[in-house]
Amino acid sequence: MKYVIVIPDGAADEPQAALGGRSPLEAADTPAMDALVRSGVLARACHTPPDLPAGSEVGNLSLLGYDPRTYFTGRAPLEAAAQGIALGPADWAVRCNLVTVQRQIMRDFTADHISTAEAVRLLGSLQTALAASPEYRGALEFVPGVSYRNLLIWRGDRMPAPFSMETRSRPPHDLTDQSIVGEFPRGPGCDVLVALMEGSVEAFADHPVNVVRSGYGKLPATNIWLWGLGQAPALRPFAELYGPRGAMITAVDLLRGLAALAGWDRIVVPGATGYTDTDYAAKGRYAIDALRRYDLVCVHVEAPDEASHEGDCHAKVKALEAIDAQIVAPLREALAGYEAWRMMISPDHPTFLRTKTHTHGDVPVAMAGTGIVPDAAQAYGDRLAAQANLAFPEGWQAMEYFTRGARS
Repeated sequence: MKYVIVIPDGAADEPQAALGGRSPLEAADTPAMDALVRSGVLARACHTPPDLPAGSEVGNLSLLGYDPRTYFTGRAPLEAAAQGIALGPADWAVRCNLVTVQRQIMRDFTADHISTAEAVRLLGSLQTALAASPEYRGALEFVPGVSYRNLLIWRGDRMPAPFSMETRSRPPHDLTDQSIVGEFPRGPGCDVLVALMEGSVEAFADHPVNVVRSGYGKLPATNIWLWGLGQAPALRPFAELYGPRGAMITAVDLLRGLAALAGWDRIVVPGATGYTDTDYAAKGRYAIDALRRYDLVCVHVEAPDEASHEGDCHAKVKALEAIDAQIVAPLREALAGYEAWRMMISPDHPTFLRTKTHTHGDVPVAMAGTGIVPDAAQAYGDRLAAQANLAFPEGWQAMEYFTRGARS
């Protein structure tokens, strides 16, 4: 049995006046997704329990079949796993965004999509100016990731971390175009996080990277934003839980980390950017090739989520159409060459264009293939899924349905 999962991140949304009262999924021309629904089932699933963050860290954990109430320990530890950073029992990982704040407004949570090379230089300055302070006893390390997505590691064996699971922080992408006043970290250790964030303002003020960026008309990285902290999770191997051996295709560290912790291989695709300019066709080609070597291939595409964060409904529709034509369609055609197969399409969470943020709620799930008896659904969409008889209020249980009866 061959399995394919396609994750159009943040695709679920509300009806849009600019789209004639349709949601982006309803407005997009997605013949391959619609055909998959007609040959299978349309369901709804909630991957973001109301008592947990409505983000990709929770949503994708659930989508891959892990109960987030049992396994979720924070976003940053998942991204640390993606980079091969081992966390000891006393260590903490903290997500470290490079952001642009102007007049106390979160102007851009990506610092105008700052380059990785620029991020490396800025974080190097913070390592010298802040982390090397004697008060931290060598416990802190700023670790560059990709673009604005970076990490802060606290080594607890050098200095006990002041944090706990009660420490709260707000994702910067939830604050786009909003005031940051009153949105700083709270709870145990918040004073340390806030001090580091404030210290970065001075360190970046006249930094050469920002001077050059300003000369090119780019927004500066005004400071860091610390959030999503946690300790190392312990996931049971996916193959032990569900059977198939998996591989992940994604440009996002969070998904790479989940894959690593689940025991999946990670496949790097040239041209995969984690943004709307990603090479969709390359992802499709690499996924088809991976099917020859793996039981299950998961393709994650960040583009719809990024379009929502920017409030760009037309970019979101365009991304969904590219996913359909260049990933879903060729994969469905390739699967027809195997004796037995199943395919699932599911976002991890809704991301509303109206608010530019992730939100709790159901997402549409399409499943088809060997052993899945078709229902009466005719198209893949938000409101059609809301009326579906098949529902997974505990979204993580959808994986059992998807893989049931096909283990080897």
